[in-house]
Amino acid sequence: MMNRAANRVFVIGVGMTKFEKPGRRDDFDYPDMAKEAVTNAVKDAGISFKDFEQAFVGYVYGDSTCGQRALYPLGMTGLPIVNVNNNCSTGSSALYLAARHIAGGLADCVLALGFEKMQRGSLTSQFSDRTNPMDKHIETMSEKYDFSSSPAAAQLFGNAGRDYMKKYNVSPDVFAKIAWKNHKHSTNNPYSQFRDEYSLEEIKNSPMVHEPLTKLQCCPTSDGSGAAVLVSEQFLRSHPQAEKTAVEILAIEMATDLPSTFESNDCMKLVGYDMSKRAAQQAYAKSGVKPTDVQVVELHDCFSANELITYEALGLCGEGKAGELVEKGDNTYGGKYVVNPSGGLISKGHPLGATGLAQCAELCWQLRNEAGKRQVPGARIGLQHNIGLGGAAVVAIYRLAQLNKKRLDSKL
Repeated sequence: MMNRAANRVFVIGVGMTKFEKPGRRDDFDYPDMAKEAVTNAVKDAGISFKDFEQAFVGYVYGDSTCGQRALYPLGMTGLPIVNVNNNCSTGSSALYLAARHIAGGLADCVLALGFEKMQRGSLTSQFSDRTNPMDKHIETMSEKYDFSSSPAAAQLFGNAGRDYMKKYNVSPDVFAKIAWKNHKHSTNNPYSQFRDEYSLEEIKNSPMVHEPLTKLQCCPTSDGSGAAVLVSEQFLRSHPQAEKTAVEILAIEMATDLPSTFESNDCMKLVGYDMSKRAAQQAYAKSGVKPTDVQVVELHDCFSANELITYEALGLCGEGKAGELVEKGDNTYGGKYVVNPSGGLISKGHPLGATGLAQCAELCWQLRNEAGKRQVPGARIGLQHNIGLGGAAVVAIYRLAQLNKKRLDSKL
């Protein structure tokens, strides 16, 4: 873990592409996506590509060194480039590495980039001649629920939803209401893959993928890219034009699976409840932020069931109280928090390598009061959660930069 003396980390530029249905655009190969996202981030930061001292590039599907192929057209500066693959948390893993690089004093200006060019349809394993990294997860789930013909990810998260319903006696309508909320939010996001609003009945009556999850409660496969420019306090002070819109990463923490993942006979833990909780607790402790200080959250809603159980893992409500949070509207505008104002993965889309960086971009825009029609009023503290099965959970806490302050004060 980073100690308290670590250097401060700031995001001074973000950029992303619109998320697209795989193959919809002929001119949207991963170098094209990366160029658009990085160019936008560099312009937002008011710097040039040659200022970067290090780059971390995340993607899941692609040959080795795609990061180099994506960045070389933007400037062959000899920049060290590290390629990152951490399943669905790949984008935030690149962000985590970039932030740690700044915090550790190894560089003053670092690029975090993520992209994905995906195939249509459900995610599948690419290699059949070696151990699948998800084998223990599938085996453990199959001890409790019969393995079906549904996509494996839908089974894992759907069964987590089943466990939650049994444990806390909630209706499957609660999951549908989360999807309804996220689709509604996406209507105001020009970067979103889907911008259609659906009625609750339409969501409930869409084709069943794996009970209780219908199609409109599941994220799609997507093409797209996101990028962020991370800098040290010294770099920021030498670029005063960026000070007004800089966002500080107060904490960014990663956790991986714990023994309880496989020993608890609980599908909620199998899909990362405990590692999400651990990363969140570490982020709160490091930043001095409490869950009640947060106004806006970008949360990994690959399926509506995961959003529900993650409310509790992140401490946004007590155990067994997530259903009440949804019913009270405390996850949307006018409530206690606004969760996934971007539309989340369910509606914005989920290009695996880009998702975590798109979350970063959305939170920066929200804290800078630049989110347009989806702006969360009075957003001061942002919380990010990105998870990949296999597994890794990343939780980050953001605040608009206050260079004359080191820690949060009692006015929050």
